[in-house]
Amino acid sequence: MIELGAPVLGEAEKQALVAVLDDQWLTMGARVRAFERAFAELHGVEDAVAVSSATAALQLILAAFDVGAGDEVLVPSMSFVATTAAVVHAGATPVFVDIESPDRPHMSLDEARRSITPRTRAVMVMHYGGFAVDLPAWRGLADEHGLLLFEDAAHASGLGGVTGVGTDAAAYSFFTNKNMTTAEGGMVVVADEARRERVRLLRSHGMTTSTLDRDRGRATGYDVVACGYNFRMDELRAALGLVQIERLPEWNRTRVGLLARYRGLLHERLPEVGVPFTAHHPTSGHIMPTVLPERFDRAAIMASMRASEVQTSVHYPAVHQFAYYRERFGDVRLPHTEVFSRRELTLPLHPALSPADVQRVVDALAAAATR
Repeated sequence: MIELGAPVLGEAEKQALVAVLDDQWLTMGARVRAFERAFAELHGVEDAVAVSSATAALQLILAAFDVGAGDEVLVPSMSFVATTAAVVHAGATPVFVDIESPDRPHMSLDEARRSITPRTRAVMVMHYGGFAVDLPAWRGLADEHGLLLFEDAAHASGLGGVTGVGTDAAAYSFFTNKNMTTAEGGMVVVADEARRERVRLLRSHGMTTSTLDRDRGRATGYDVVACGYNFRMDELRAALGLVQIERLPEWNRTRVGLLARYRGLLHERLPEVGVPFTAHHPTSGHIMPTVLPERFDRAAIMASMRASEVQTSVHYPAVHQFAYYRERFGDVRLPHTEVFSRRELTLPLHPALSPADVQRVVDALAAAATR
């Protein structure tokens, strides 16, 4: 089976985990701090805050900026549901915005402009598939209307200099299928130091000192100065992250090279099948999205490819069409998002794939399309 996505794990990760066990300090400690600094350095930012997931990162960002009841946040429906769920958990109202087109499934700047109301407080952009959003354009819109600008950068780890710069805050993911993994985990990048320290405070119950500080005698007690969360990262995950982040640039280059091979083979074998964005669009190469012709039966193609031992998926079902969000926020119509969601098919993409594997995937797709 050619897997859709597969983490790259080996002896270095095993040894890193063993070292944590030998040290016998498992909760948030020195490795977490080292991982934060390594991530910040790679992405060209001042500092970062490690947390338990990208969803937790999004929730902390909204809390740190006091986004809540009475506020509206512009969000893409073409994203994983966590992008919207974090807004709902904050007590704010998500406002779904259509994508630009099936060829460019980023949230539409023009549609976002038309969706701004006196209650709009923030915009949440998402780097779909690892393809970088035009952040300067979004910064301009946010500044024009006095809005906060946040990034769901779950797909974009390693795009240093592209994400986390020019926005108020960004949330990254280290889930198993991401470009680097800590099994579960996330990172928050915040431009303003005071807001960043608020994220750091809120991730651990709003406590003024950490367990490590008290264990090492650096503090004898603590106060609770905010109603926070238990969104900490542990030392085991940080140890994995420290190993993985060293190879992230190499893995991303491999992904981008494989993506280019897919483009060439699909253009040659299946010119009807589209690939979003242009060949030179900055990307981390997180996933390999395609857009099938309307006449193709996606479910039948996925079944045929699985029979050929090739995994596929869909990124994503449109969030505004899920039952909960329809019932809660009404029957929203987003034509471009709905077309893309109906026709998108994700092909395998991860650093362990070979060029021959890519050929086999395209062959399987071509065979499925003719059945």
